[in-house]
Amino acid sequence: MNDPDSECPPTTDGEIAVINLQSARLRSWTRFFQDPLQPGVAEGLIEQEQFTAQFAGDLSALDRVESLTRELIQVDAGSARTLLIQAQVASTLHRFSDARQYLAQAELGGAPSEDVKRLRLSFDQACGVNLGAVLDARRRIAAKSGRLEDLVALGALLADLREFPEADRVYRRALRSYPDVSPFAVAWVCFQLGVLWGELASEPDLAVAEQWYGKAIACLPGYVKARVHLSEIYSSDGRTGDAEDLLLPALASGDPEVPWRLADLLTAQGRHREADVHMNAARSGFEALLERHVLAFADHGAEFYAGSGDDAARALELACINVSNRPTLGAFEQAYEIAIAAGETGAAAEIATTCTNRWGHTPAFRLSAFAQHCLNDREGVAA
Repeated sequence: MNDPDSECPPTTDGEIAVINLQSARLRSWTRFFQDPLQPGVAEGLIEQEQFTAQFAGDLSALDRVESLTRELIQVDAGSARTLLIQAQVASTLHRFSDARQYLAQAELGGAPSEDVKRLRLSFDQACGVNLGAVLDARRRIAAKSGRLEDLVALGALLADLREFPEADRVYRRALRSYPDVSPFAVAWVCFQLGVLWGELASEPDLAVAEQWYGKAIACLPGYVKARVHLSEIYSSDGRTGDAEDLLLPALASGDPEVPWRLADLLTAQGRHREADVHMNAARSGFEALLERHVLAFADHGAEFYAGSGDDAARALELACINVSNRPTLGAFEQAYEIAIAAGETGAAAEIATTCTNRWGHTPAFRLSAFAQHCLNDREGVAA
């Protein structure tokens, strides 16, 4: 691959950008409380809080956007604008059934058709629904606009569909064509490329993923998720000191995945007392998030409890919640693997059958290693 530095446009200082984001976010809250109906204030504030969760790992931002919708409902319940915002926030929290209901009401109330189409498209993509039509729409939108956010949405869908080389090309195009200097956008694309080659690709290339995660952190030093993912690569390669150095500054974010991965590192080094402290913090953090936003964190919670969290029943419960909410191929794969690891062969067979019925006709399914597992389970049931 080309050096990420040659692919990425120059950006402003990432640490300063985060400081500016937090200042702008606080000013937006002041403006919102002064006049919740002021045009654009609520919408801009939601974007700032989403950035705060996504890049700074401050997951309390999700509670704040929920409180924003409650404030709006008190002063402007039932308007098309409020319903659109409710739909967007519900989607952010992965409450897709609620989001679709709000969107349908907003459409009936006269919400702009382009906003309705945009949100419906994102809901369908997130839930693995009508993906042929979604792909056609994503291609048209990206070709017409050339905007980074439209290209990233297309790249993410191509990755979901197992079209990894094309997803890579689309992400790189997004970087090369980006006209601004925001480190958030560039770090976001670099992170997506890291995930693509580190976790999603049929033949992962950890060296390539490491370069992209490293570039994301260079753009945005406080990018918590990039630090977590890069630390996993370092850990797998025996570079435990480097992995620990990545994670320690991210502990303050409050994202429970940070103490989880740190606990694993410390355990591998025989530092069990320190590891126990961080594992307890991770468990407490996941449970707090799952209590408030179970649909948003069911997949992450399932991964935690299937691994170091050491609760196979809880893991399978969360994985099944995730499948019911977002029946994507990836969600089925996770649920199946957890069921097999838990010795729940009946549940695994049921998951395989449901997945085959829903996804068996798609090229993405046929390209997945999961396809053979599903076939084997179906044959086992038939026998």
